[in-house]
Amino acid sequence: MRSDHRLAVLASRVRFEEKQIMAALDRRGATFVHLDPRSLVVADGVSRKDFVLNREVGHYRALYAASALESAGATVLNTAAATHVSGDKWLTTAALLAAGLPTPRTALAMTPEAAVDALDQIGYPAVVKPLVGSWGRLVTAIPDRPTATAVLEHVAALPSPQQHVVYVQELVEKADRDIRVLVVGGQALGATYRRGDEWRTNVARGAVSTRCELTDVHAKLAVAAAEAVGAEIAGVDLLEDADGHLTVLEVNDRVEFRGFQDAHEIDVADVVASHVLGRARA
Repeated sequence: MRSDHRLAVLASRVRFEEKQIMAALDRRGATFVHLDPRSLVVADGVSRKDFVLNREVGHYRALYAASALESAGATVLNTAAATHVSGDKWLTTAALLAAGLPTPRTALAMTPEAAVDALDQIGYPAVVKPLVGSWGRLVTAIPDRPTATAVLEHVAALPSPQQHVVYVQELVEKADRDIRVLVVGGQALGATYRRGDEWRTNVARGAVSTRCELTDVHAKLAVAAAEAVGAEIAGVDLLEDADGHLTVLEVNDRVEFRGFQDAHEIDVADVVASHVLGRARA
């Protein structure tokens, strides 16, 4: 990355969202470069004027690229610290709890064997999730203790020590939907319901986004959750139980917004571009 490049978009895959953001930057007359982390080597020569929008899809590349760029003097949005926290489910839970925000009952077991006891304490049905992951992959619903024992035997056989630390969460009884709120620069842009044919309501798994009326409760909770993990641009996932009580499930720091944009007339990419340019000028 050369010091004469003021603004960069970091992404190995240029998806719908990245194309929209780049087009919005073009419309605003911004000069920027596309920075592919797969060929990125960070050393001396990064100007303190450089500003990088982190849109890298892979968590670890996003995290370490952001950290390296920041160490060389660049400003990265979202920061490496925000990516570190929001990309790890337990760190997100810890940040939400520290901020006093409602989140489903959760336990962290240091071994798969201890996770059986953790599930007994949480109660069934429950969910076992990988610490790092997206699109609902490897998230497993656990209806009872025999299923837990079988699933955790497979977890114990996984090769990575990190995979043996088990994140356990209650399965919140909810409607066939969750709520996604987009937050940019401390403002909630709007909300969508995400409905699917299965209990995981990820758009990547076929869920459909429809417009949700954004209430003050949704907005305040989502903004507070984004602030808790340090993310200026975020997608905050809320769960609503049968009694209407809301909890914060996740905060996504490199949020996908195609489903949201299909459900709204809001040009999310233009809002992001405006925020990025304002921060870069500052």
